Amino acid sequence: MTSFQLVVWIAGGVLLQVAIYLGIGFLRHWQDYLDLRTSVVEGDVVEDGAGIVRTAVHPAAPVAWPGWRDFQVVDKRFEDASQQVCSFYLKPQDGLALPPFLPGQFLTFQLDIASLSGAAPAPVVRCYSLSDSPQSATYRISIKRVPAPGGSGYAPGRSSNYFHDHVGLGSVVRVRAPSGHFHIDLGDAPVVLIAGGIGITPMLSMLNWCVTSQPKREIWLFYGVRDGSELVMWPHLQALAAAHANVHLHVCFSQSRAGDTAMPAGIGTHIHHGRVDVALLRTVLPLKHFHFYLCGPTPMLQSLVPALEDWGVADSHIHYEAFGPASIPRKASQRASLSTSASTEAIVVSFSKSARQVAWTPGSGNLLDFAEAHGIAVNSGCRAGSCGSCQTVIRAGEVVYNQTPDCDPEAGSCLLCVTQPKTNVTLEI
Repeated sequence: MTSFQLVVWIAGGVLLQVAIYLGIGFLRHWQDYLDLRTSVVEGDVVEDGAGIVRTAVHPAAPVAWPGWRDFQVVDKRFEDASQQVCSFYLKPQDGLALPPFLPGQFLTFQLDIASLSGAAPAPVVRCYSLSDSPQSATYRISIKRVPAPGGSGYAPGRSSNYFHDHVGLGSVVRVRAPSGHFHIDLGDAPVVLIAGGIGITPMLSMLNWCVTSQPKREIWLFYGVRDGSELVMWPHLQALAAAHANVHLHVCFSQSRAGDTAMPAGIGTHIHHGRVDVALLRTVLPLKHFHFYLCGPTPMLQSLVPALEDWGVADSHIHYEAFGPASIPRKASQRASLSTSASTEAIVVSFSKSARQVAWTPGSGNLLDFAEAHGIAVNSGCRAGSCGSCQTVIRAGEVVYNQTPDCDPEAGSCLLCVTQPKTNVTLEI
């Protein structure tokens, strides 16, 4: 082969590669053009008078609504053997679509409940976790009836008993949009869900969402109850564990009955006798970087959270929600700078509408308790930073939060139930 022929072969090879590259580019652009034409036909894009193609405006996805919205109860079901936990299925009366929520979040309710003294009904605000994965037409909450504590002289839970006894099919309740910072990470990291009693409700939301939206995600559910009569949605949980090899269900009975000992476990389900503790977790769980989600009574969290930290679980991998106000010691919080804590000296709290100025000291507690102790009425509900009822405008000064609230206050405001003054402060109440 002569030098000329070699040059010709090399030039031909280069031209062939260029032709292939251009051909591939043409095919891609042609496919984009076909997709664009299809979109025009379907209404995804429009052409204006100047011949410029622009994206058409689609109806916005459902968004969280401001204030209160009326919902009707369209179904009501007991979920346990003792009929102490009841699910309520809620549908918006306005017929509009529901915004999605993050599995683990809650709804806030305003209920008109007659007082025990016979006075006129007064608004009572309570929060209840959503107990199912997001649905387009309805929300579901599952509420446990709270009896009066034995020998205490206290009344039974007002809102839970009101739901059980007075809210039925066709009843209308006022609801705020889903909220809360306790929700599952939407990534694919393996998770451990730990529920104590009725703390199973947000875990049901997380679990149902995972098996639908992330069917391959590794999930371990540890569910602690006193005995078998307290198990909520037990057939549903067993069915999920049997149908999904990556779902591991562990039930712990702290006060087993005779029948609980012989309870069949089923595929993917394991029965333990005792409380959920780190010793059990260390025995059962494989060595992986799990995210832990805990919901239950305060004593359970006060035991488990520090124990998980001592085990070496990263602070960022421990997420929890307690029943009502709870103070759970966290090592990360203990390591935080003292400059972020409330003052240890007496400072002045001014209530602008009430024309009062009162000295606050560290022993005075949160600002909600402090205001009520000095005869200043404040709207309140959960008293745990969830419902937002005690949101108050800060006219001057600074406050510090005792715990991260689930309800995000508006700019320039704070939630009195979980704050203390950091400096002299003026509140609009």
